[in-house]
Amino acid sequence: TPALPFAATAGRVKAHAKEFEGNTQESIGNVTGNQGDRLAGKAKQAEANVRNAVEDVKDKAGKG
Repeated sequence: TPALPFAATAGRVKAHAKEFEGNTQESIGNVTGNQGDRLAGKAKQAEANVRNAVEDVKDKAGKG
């Protein structure tokens, strides 16, 4: 398999980190009953999904 360009790899790492951060924050909100943490965690997960979608587009453009 061809190696991904560094920028794409860095983008994926950032997206995964944001997803992990969001999952953690949402979990903390669930445990503590803090609605703000739950919503912020979900927002971070949504941002991670967008970042991953951007990386998918970059990957497809690079393969063409």
